[in-house]
Amino acid sequence: MAGIARAAARTVARRWRARRGDPVDGNGLTANLVTGRLPRRDLVRVSALTVVAAALYAFYSCVTLARFRAGAYDLVIFDQAIRSYARLQAPVSMLKGVHNGFGPGFCVLGDHWSPALALLAPLYWIHDGPATLLVAQAVLLALSIPLVWAYAFRASSAVTAGRRVAYPVAVAYALSWPITEAVAFDFHEVAFAPLLTAAMLERRQAGRRRAAVLAGLALLLVKEDTGLLLAGFGLFLLSRPRDRWPGALLVAVGLAATLVATRVLIPHFGGRAGYYWAYWTLGPDLRRAAVHAVTRPGDVVALLADPPLKLRTLVLTLAPVLFTAVLSPLGLALLPPLLERLLASTYPNWWTPRYHYTAFVVAIVFAAGIDGALRVAARFPERAGRLVRAWALLVLAASVALVPVFSFGALFTPSFYAETARTRAAGRAVAAVPDGVLVEAAGSLAPALSPRTRTLLWDRTPRGAPWVAADVGARTFPFGSLRAQVARVEALRARGYRVVFREAGYVVLTRP
Repeated sequence: MAGIARAAARTVARRWRARRGDPVDGNGLTANLVTGRLPRRDLVRVSALTVVAAALYAFYSCVTLARFRAGAYDLVIFDQAIRSYARLQAPVSMLKGVHNGFGPGFCVLGDHWSPALALLAPLYWIHDGPATLLVAQAVLLALSIPLVWAYAFRASSAVTAGRRVAYPVAVAYALSWPITEAVAFDFHEVAFAPLLTAAMLERRQAGRRRAAVLAGLALLLVKEDTGLLLAGFGLFLLSRPRDRWPGALLVAVGLAATLVATRVLIPHFGGRAGYYWAYWTLGPDLRRAAVHAVTRPGDVVALLADPPLKLRTLVLTLAPVLFTAVLSPLGLALLPPLLERLLASTYPNWWTPRYHYTAFVVAIVFAAGIDGALRVAARFPERAGRLVRAWALLVLAASVALVPVFSFGALFTPSFYAETARTRAAGRAVAAVPDGVLVEAAGSLAPALSPRTRTLLWDRTPRGAPWVAADVGARTFPFGSLRAQVARVEALRARGYRVVFREAGYVVLTRP
């Protein structure tokens, strides 16, 4: 019996090494993923899964938009910026610039370094409006699914029929809460991150190192802090003796890119280098915060759990893969982007699970989770295949179980689809505003007005726009209460504005 166990262990080890080349599944079928050739039936099935996921994401987003649940922040900001790109102009968002005190000509590259958004501009030549961004985001997020499938297939084929692991993992990834929360929070530049991150990991696994590096470098165009993702991948390579020099180079390039984007590029385009500085507990700037962290590491540890919601978000981040990501060296790649969020003492949205921020790392979580599960299975050579397959099914069950907990749970409620008196009134309120005018619009009305008006956010500061589309029926950003919204409308009337529409809490005003 001991001899059989040793033989089985040698077989698993040999297959484990073989998974760096062409994987062989449990049925003896070779899938040359290195050159991109998949078995035809898998190509069709994975393509179908990708199309279904993209359709589901787009459906959720478009229903949200149609029912006036999308918001000016940040959908209209991106809509105005991409429209400017489509006109071959600098990506200006008047709404963002005026609300945040930068002026109406504010270039969004001074807010976040996201030149990758320019790739979406040609889509506005086909259809000009926020719905275009929502559909584009759905497609970009879904396109990462085949790469996750390929990664899982190649890795698990060393010990079992690869597709019996790859399909449950791919579906679990498609339904995972970081992806669905990114879909639910309108549109953001994060749409590019899972695709490029998954490409970087999958191409590296396939032995295509140049393609992996190119995907990693492309991440630097997504947002100013995606250099931390590249640096995290470098940390992973540093853990491998043969990859230490490339790893050190990627760490240096990633950190340098983040510093250059934050301190040079963003200020160059009209922003401020410290605008999103969120580490005041550690220090007022990077140098003093770093010194504080080194000299008083206890404060750093305390910040990771202050408030406790940070720990909940961390647990939920690792939960979709049953925490096996912590067993893989690839889990090192999670450290820089997660520490960026969890060490913050301002901007609470960064450490809550209800927004899009975890989507930046979701591909790493799943890749590390797969590797961690295989490392556990390798300790039990005779049952390795069954253990990995069971893990994959449990991962799928965990993602499905979390769906009702997060925003996609609304898909199972009639109210998500229902047209109400409020939504009908919102449509009429939007129609009451003429084309081409300057309008201050409540957050829920702004996306519908953005394609045909010069749209500002209706906020607490009078802007003097000739048209105002207000909401006194539900609290809206950035007001703190309904009472403040009502007072704002009354102040407008006192200044000579007259009401041209009022229904179900929506009020449209104009002045001579």
